[in-house]
Amino acid sequence: MNDSSSSIAQSLQTVGAQLVNYEQRYQRAAGSVRLLAVSKRKPLSAIQAAIASGQRAFGENYVDEGVEKILTLGDASIEWHFIGAIQSRKCASIAQHFQWAHGVDRVKVANKLSSSRPAASPPLNICLQVNLDNEDAKAGVAIEDVPALAAECTGLPGITLRGLMAIPAPREDMAEQRATFARLKTCLTSLQTEFPQMDTLSMGMSGDLEAAVAEGATIVRVGTAIFGARES
Repeated sequence: MNDSSSSIAQSLQTVGAQLVNYEQRYQRAAGSVRLLAVSKRKPLSAIQAAIASGQRAFGENYVDEGVEKILTLGDASIEWHFIGAIQSRKCASIAQHFQWAHGVDRVKVANKLSSSRPAASPPLNICLQVNLDNEDAKAGVAIEDVPALAAECTGLPGITLRGLMAIPAPREDMAEQRATFARLKTCLTSLQTEFPQMDTLSMGMSGDLEAAVAEGATIVRVGTAIFGARES
């Protein structure tokens, strides 16, 4: 194992230990929080090092880059999540190559993902992206519009509505971070009566990881803490 591979293996172990600690601290079930390694702009060698260390779920922000990695690695045991903004013209590639899409924020995108999913593949898991802070520069549906969008997406062939995703505005204060994530958790809980298949909260990154776990995250996205800073 070279120095880079060793560093990635050690980083994965550190992040994994953090998650175990947070699960215990906030009375979460062991293993209830999944680590999504954000591998955008990272070379295949780094992803292969993470795979060798046991990581199986990877998140990509750019469709063409992600598809190239998926096809080159050709490893059916790896679960690929598309976590970037979804453009209509890229829906077919996402539907054909990824297992998850976290950024669905309009029914047009859901319909295109649905119609593009190969019949022989399992349904594409989708999360609705919620713009918790109503930021103009950020994708996502307003929280009050989530129930209507969920209803429109449910039942479409080829996709399964699994949950909600959000990337809140950065906050330094832990209490403020938790309060923001709690709003997404409350939204999911209210939806589960009508949509019981919704079991996923995709929220939390390196800067707000603890707050996200405390408020019910089931998938957290970590990149730099695993792979190091992105090379310019």
